[in-house]
Amino acid sequence: MTKTILLGAVAAGGLIAGAAAAATLDDVKERGTLNCGVATGLAGFAAPNASGEWEGFDVSLCRAVAAAVLGDPSAVEFVPTTGKTRFTALASGEIDMLARNTTWTFSRDNDLNFEFTGINYYDGQGFMVPTELGVTSALDLDGATVCVQTGTTTELNLADFFRKNNISYEPVPIETNAEAQQQYLAGACDTYTTDASGLAATRATFENPGDHVILPEIISKEPLGPLVRHGDNEWGDIVRWTLNALIAAEEMGVNSTNVADMASAAGDSPEINRMLGTEGNLGDMIGLPNDWAVKAIQANGNYGEIFEKTIGENTPIGLSRGLNAQWTDGGLLYAPPFR
Repeated sequence: MTKTILLGAVAAGGLIAGAAAAATLDDVKERGTLNCGVATGLAGFAAPNASGEWEGFDVSLCRAVAAAVLGDPSAVEFVPTTGKTRFTALASGEIDMLARNTTWTFSRDNDLNFEFTGINYYDGQGFMVPTELGVTSALDLDGATVCVQTGTTTELNLADFFRKNNISYEPVPIETNAEAQQQYLAGACDTYTTDASGLAATRATFENPGDHVILPEIISKEPLGPLVRHGDNEWGDIVRWTLNALIAAEEMGVNSTNVADMASAAGDSPEINRMLGTEGNLGDMIGLPNDWAVKAIQANGNYGEIFEKTIGENTPIGLSRGLNAQWTDGGLLYAPPFR
């Protein structure tokens, strides 16, 4: 029922979406700010810091796009969205792009008329439970109460998993991660299910993280990535290739420390030269200055730098690279060639 209502709401805004997508690049330039949809608050991914400034893994992508387009990584208006409101906000033109741990699926790509511009985090759905329950497997959750965000693929995956394994559960619907955390800690549900990265981020904010365990089962594929509206290919290309530049920069050894020097004169690598604009005209092809990728990388660093300082093993979130390592290191990260 939730999915039907959500699809209807977005479909109703379809006419608006067509007009809103017509010239996003021009709108962003005229406005002087990028309107970027993010989570309402997920540690490591998107949350205001003590000074009220947004920071995190997804936030960094928004800032990189703003830097590429406007030359200023701070020229971003962050719009908090829930699992239910994120698609309406994008379809209506309230936001220019969505970078909110959103799973790329067939229906979202086609039926909702959105365009995913890549994958910035390969994830999968898991379960977190209090250690005191003594549960060691998701298969032991028969009859459990489960906190689950509405308007997400998580709901559907949850139903599929329990049906497939012939066990039962009672859903406890929640709107935001903050509400899920509150309900879970209050004992309103036995387990909280969402993307495994989200579970790690949530657990890291607990007073006693060690009192909670993330179960070993990963029950789905959750390729998370930024998305824009259908109908504005130029804008989609900008978001797509900004992400690709961050990924490629790590592979090619370009980072926030050396990018300025490498962009000051053509070096030995033709592909790096093309990406950084010291030769060729790739910027012209997407309506941006030739140093657009330099600005994007300077904003927060390359993909690896962003990962390590926001959600990596040395942060409270503590995520290893895993599938999100470069393809040269056994992961799935792979940027198309800059040529």
